[in-house]
Amino acid sequence: MCKLTKFFKKSPIIQTENNSAKEYLKTKYTAFQKLLTTNNEVLEIMADMEEKLSGEYLFDMPYLKNNTKLISYKIQKLIEYLNRLSNEKYKIFYPIAENIQKEIDQIFEYKMEIPVSDLTIPIEKLTGKDIGIAGGKIAHLGEVRNSLNLPCPEGFSITAYAFIKFMDHNMIVEKLNNKLNNLNIQDLDELNKVSKEIYEMIINSDLPSELSDSIVNSYSNLCKKSGKEINVSVRSSAIREDSEFSFAGQYATFLNVPGNLIIQKYKEVVASLFTPRALFYSKTKGFSEKDMVMAVGVLSMVDAASGGVMYSRNPNDPASDHILINAVNGLGVWVVDGTVTPDTYIVSRHPEGAIIERVISNQEKMLICCKDGELKEEAVPDSKKGKQCVSDEQIKELSKYAIQLENYYKAPQDIEWAIDNSGKIYILQSRPLRTFDIFTSPKVCLPTRIEGYNILLDKGVIACKGVGAGKAFVLMDEDDLNNFPEGAVLVSKHTSPKFVTIMNKVSAIVTDVGSPTGHMASLSREYQVPTILNTDVGTEIIKHGQEITVDAINCNIYEGKVEQLIEYASARREPFKETYLFKTLEKVLKLIVPLNLIDPDSKDFRPESCKTYHDITRFAHEKAMHEMFSMGDDSEIEDTHTIDLAAGIPVSVRILDIEGGVKENVRKATPDDILSIPFNALLRGMKSMRWPAPPPVDAGGFLGMLAHSASVPEEQLRETAKKSFALLSKNYANFSIRLGYHFSMIEAYAGENLNDNYIRFFFKGGGASLDRRLRRVRLIKKILKAMDFRVNVKEDVINAIITKYNQEAIENKLEIMGKLTAYTKQLDMAMFNDAVTDMYIEQFINEHIRPKNKPE
Repeated sequence: MCKLTKFFKKSPIIQTENNSAKEYLKTKYTAFQKLLTTNNEVLEIMADMEEKLSGEYLFDMPYLKNNTKLISYKIQKLIEYLNRLSNEKYKIFYPIAENIQKEIDQIFEYKMEIPVSDLTIPIEKLTGKDIGIAGGKIAHLGEVRNSLNLPCPEGFSITAYAFIKFMDHNMIVEKLNNKLNNLNIQDLDELNKVSKEIYEMIINSDLPSELSDSIVNSYSNLCKKSGKEINVSVRSSAIREDSEFSFAGQYATFLNVPGNLIIQKYKEVVASLFTPRALFYSKTKGFSEKDMVMAVGVLSMVDAASGGVMYSRNPNDPASDHILINAVNGLGVWVVDGTVTPDTYIVSRHPEGAIIERVISNQEKMLICCKDGELKEEAVPDSKKGKQCVSDEQIKELSKYAIQLENYYKAPQDIEWAIDNSGKIYILQSRPLRTFDIFTSPKVCLPTRIEGYNILLDKGVIACKGVGAGKAFVLMDEDDLNNFPEGAVLVSKHTSPKFVTIMNKVSAIVTDVGSPTGHMASLSREYQVPTILNTDVGTEIIKHGQEITVDAINCNIYEGKVEQLIEYASARREPFKETYLFKTLEKVLKLIVPLNLIDPDSKDFRPESCKTYHDITRFAHEKAMHEMFSMGDDSEIEDTHTIDLAAGIPVSVRILDIEGGVKENVRKATPDDILSIPFNALLRGMKSMRWPAPPPVDAGGFLGMLAHSASVPEEQLRETAKKSFALLSKNYANFSIRLGYHFSMIEAYAGENLNDNYIRFFFKGGGASLDRRLRRVRLIKKILKAMDFRVNVKEDVINAIITKYNQEAIENKLEIMGKLTAYTKQLDMAMFNDAVTDMYIEQFINEHIRPKNKPE
């Protein structure tokens, strides 16, 4: 009796202070549910941010900052729930997440430094190094004047520091933040409304007296140099203008301004920072309000007889050796804004200054300066109509300046110029010329369907847009990834983070099941691999080695290689990817999206290996399932009030209802009383099978079993005295099944979200000879693999898992698992050789699995 007591002694209950075991388990389950929800929310935000990497969607810096902040917050909650679930086992993640966030903050914390300077500075004291003081346009003009000694107008800069003083004096920055933080740049009505409010606020603000005095004094000095009172141009020169960001035409410039209106026009130029188009441009380039700093140039007005723009390279043919000059009579502003058709002169570099082509426009009107400060439109004199508005000598001189500027800046230049009535040439502006190939390649439109090609599949969910083609590699086992050929299309039943190992050589991915917010889908977007998920029957329709083209834009999969689509894939243009905003997105996502933790069985699958937020979510999700899997230990529920199951199966089952798994006020539960979706599915399978009759009880039955215990480990013998337990909620089941010496555990979650759904299975054999135990393990392994489980076997222990199937598929597989439970019990004594075992494997697969997998 002493030994029997030892064998069947119940383990002590694990309880938290002032809580029953049921409440303890319920608390763990609540943490599990919250972890799953938070995990999905993080993956959805990540997927939305990754989608922006396609270059096809507009977003701004607030979008990027707000979403990053939201992910950071949810990662903290995820870590909190994981620790609740694991009894504070993973506190190490708090500093890991904090370090990742610090790196992200450093990316965002870039702040433009505006040096303290004079409020106004003469142009003769400026060089290209003074961009932070005078802005790109005027600083470069100072460089052209003072380093290259090319002719430029006299003038001065109202500096960036003056802008800061003006904004601070009127507390405009605080007001701007309130208006711009949540501005939706795609809502044009809202954009116009906010822009107008800001414009009026700035125009109606006063300049600090020291700034007003400095502007007046600088203008007075300018007049002294000219020997008379002069009119000026008041030109924008934002800090980032004429740099890698052109801001061409975004900001205001005023011509022929009298001295008494300079301050008013200064405020109008500053206000032009916030016009609808300037806001749109700035925000889509990734600039925040702190980056929007306006210096202003005040230049002596050139009373132009002619003016225009020249490119040191022909943008339509950058490789040619030609300079392109556009010119009009009067002020050259009409060349810039396209009011009239200008003359065009194409000039050769070799021989230098040779005019290759002249196209003379029939200019009817021109814009001129009036003495009172106005601009006047008047007819081109008859003596100038139909004639060159610049002489050949002037053309040669302009082309000479163009070559000098390009050689100096070591890049093609976009140059604005003017010629006064005395024939003197002035360089007004020089900035980098963009010679993108948008000039040479028309936009390609992709047809919804390509005629003349057979469509194999036209359904699924696009996880990453694009086009890919190659021979189909239908994956039967993940070990076959080692043999994946370069340029093939991966076709798989399910998704797996392990596919990252072939992302560098796969041309596209197609799966039967999967979620666009799952781990692998995230990897597809990171590696820009065209991916279609959830095709249901891709592995059945597509044959291994078959040539296919995947159109992951219109969600079509074609038989054969469709050249038109492949050409589209290489012809796509993504200029947005060169912006500061996009590059910031890329930097931030490198700390959020890459997945380093791929294999849960690897020794590197540990907290210290987590380098990104995605790693943390992957680890948390995996360990959360592990923690829930261990909840079935009867040491936690043996003495807890449970409900007996009366389901007509020869298994004694005690149920602990965590939350909504069983109808209320039930003492003995029938299948109709079970509300748990996964457990109901298991029961359907178990009840549909014929169970073996229990052995007759004779004098030697129970005692005979004890006598046999001399050859059975004590731990296994103790298992025979334990009942089976089920921890249930509406969407969750953790079912510990003890049949004789065998122990198995089935854990499942079945809900609406693919990312949450999974089945885990554990089996430990016993009570039979080694060869019979191994045959039983082989049978279970083969059947589980036929159901698409990932299976790991060590001796007679099986661990298996399947994830990310929809609820219906999870229920179907659980029903088969219920049948398998009864089936293996039937065969306890039957698997006496390998051939018989193979026969039973084939029988079960044919009867219970293949009918479920047939397409409708």
